[in-house]
Amino acid sequence: MRTPLIAGNWKMNGSHALVDAFGRAFADAALPESLDVAVLPPFPYLDAARRALADVSVQLGAQTLNPSHAGAHTGEVSGRMLKEFGVGYVLVGHSERRALYRETDDEVYDRLLAALDVGIQPILCVGETLEERDAGHTFDVVLRQVGHALAPLEPEQRARVTIAYEPVWAIGTGRTATPEQAQDVMAAIREYQSGFDPDLAQAMRLLYGGSMSAANAAELLAQPDIDGGLVGGASLKVDDFLAICHSAR
Repeated sequence: MRTPLIAGNWKMNGSHALVDAFGRAFADAALPESLDVAVLPPFPYLDAARRALADVSVQLGAQTLNPSHAGAHTGEVSGRMLKEFGVGYVLVGHSERRALYRETDDEVYDRLLAALDVGIQPILCVGETLEERDAGHTFDVVLRQVGHALAPLEPEQRARVTIAYEPVWAIGTGRTATPEQAQDVMAAIREYQSGFDPDLAQAMRLLYGGSMSAANAAELLAQPDIDGGLVGGASLKVDDFLAICHSAR
């Protein structure tokens, strides 16, 4: 049985006060036993978050990484550096990285490899824009992104990847894919994995990443192929994020 994962992506938000508030809240929270939780703050807060969450069952994640282990890459952060801070997860291919910073499928793959090389679990983000959905290209776009990243991997590497489906049109807009829409895409992703290995297809965790909130989390997480959430705005509100975690029973 797949263990649900709720991952909070703070994006370029946060403060020492918010880090401390999360540490206090999770110290007192009685989370479901079979649940993984991760918080992904901006780079400057990783060490503070590591200390604040040291005694609670919350893992640390990062929002991106450079494909190189070291070198002349001013302003960048490598997987080896993240590993030193206890980072267990890292996003690769988030829609904002693809759109705002022009990350290509090839660059997403390079980042995914860099994470795997240092033992950090990549969360591969895939998803379509509103124009692509309206044109009927959702499955073509999503499965192209999945295939470009996963097809070249070795089986044991593939088994260490989590996939987050984030319909781009539902990120930060307040719009959310219906549970049925999300389930259809998740089922297609899982079916695609069956082409590599049916056992892998059943074991791989698939997260929904389009404006999950305390109000809609339970209905989304009840879908058979949704194994958790990549939470954006709601992850900045301690009570809302805890409510989403409790929805993953």
